[in-house]
Amino acid sequence: MHIHVTDQAGTRHTLEALEGFRVMEIIRDWGLDIKAECGGACACATCHVHVAEDWTGKLYPIEAEEEDMLDQAFDVRDNSRLSCQLLMSAELDGLEVTLAPGTQIKGRAAA
Repeated sequence: MHIHVTDQAGTRHTLEALEGFRVMEIIRDWGLDIKAECGGACACATCHVHVAEDWTGKLYPIEAEEEDMLDQAFDVRDNSRLSCQLLMSAELDGLEVTLAPGTQIKGRAAA
């Protein structure tokens, strides 16, 4: 399985993904520039992504807790999600997301 991630600089990466892992963990573990400060507890918005339109309908609906966290994020759109709330499954093989502005590690500029 794979996901396609466009980083803050516009570079597209294809990452191998394991079923059951959070999309945030996959992005972080492959070394892309994502803060993911709370580690997946849905307690921040530093793993905010924009999901490609073709994929939004394939995701579990957003829950109130995630919506509340997105209220703290920059550049929130209709296709915004927290990548820590997206669990990798066979149905999401090929998922396409873009890292939202403000998610890069502080002091590290987008390349």
